[in-house]
Amino acid sequence: MLERLELEAFLTLADELHFGRTAERLHVTTSRISQTIRKLERRIGAPLFERNSRTVTLTPLGKQLRDELRPAYDQISASVTAASKGNSAQRAITVGFSAPWCGNLIVQATEMFRIRYPDTAVDIEEIQLTDPLGRMRSGAVDLQLTEFPIAEPDIKTGPVMFAEPRALMVPEDHPFATRKSVSMEDLAGATLVTLADELIPSYWMDRYFPRHTPLGRPIPQGPATNFWPEVLVHVSQGVGVSTVALRAAQFHSRPGVVFVPFHDAATIDYGLMWPVAGKNPLVHPFLETIAEAAVLG
Repeated sequence: MLERLELEAFLTLADELHFGRTAERLHVTTSRISQTIRKLERRIGAPLFERNSRTVTLTPLGKQLRDELRPAYDQISASVTAASKGNSAQRAITVGFSAPWCGNLIVQATEMFRIRYPDTAVDIEEIQLTDPLGRMRSGAVDLQLTEFPIAEPDIKTGPVMFAEPRALMVPEDHPFATRKSVSMEDLAGATLVTLADELIPSYWMDRYFPRHTPLGRPIPQGPATNFWPEVLVHVSQGVGVSTVALRAAQFHSRPGVVFVPFHDAATIDYGLMWPVAGKNPLVHPFLETIAEAAVLG
């Protein structure tokens, strides 16, 4: 199943045959379009475009896919436009979150928001850590509570809403499992299970899944997983260790896994982000509501 950005990126690039103009039309970065097309081509198993330093052209398979998708996409777009015009009184906002403890705050804010704005619809969506920005950049999510730092030209960020201490998730028979705490330097003596980072900013990965300790010692890198449950499986099977919010022990505890606090790691800071080009008028009222919910606890 194609994601919205994959579909729009492919069809727009098929029209423009230029990555820069495609990015401008979709209000995302050129690198984001390149990543999305590469991801789509890997899923299909064949190139859809031929590109060099000067030109971009469709492959025969790309032309076939364009011709099959375009009529359906145009029909769906027309239907959505007609529906929005016919139901202008119903307003909606989609809010994303990246961790269960973020979800609790979002749910509380949503309940308050629906009371204050009864003519609105609020959808809540969990965001995969392996693609923390994709749903927002595709237009599917208007506002998102997520792990900071986020420093992207097309995304605005608000203040930190709350912070969580960090822990190291280790197999129960690991030497670290019996400790009261661990340090960031201890990571040099363990294999770190990480996330597939193709769609994750490098500065974000450096903070949460570093390749070197603060003193510069290399950290052995283990499997790069595509979904958070895979991390739990690898750790429980003794493949390696992984960093996590300490509160994860309340949500992801399972046999074979122990959560050991860090005594020197920076906290995981959670804040709100929304697109620079976003036009949903409900974003700022929801920002105010979630700030109130955070104070209320």
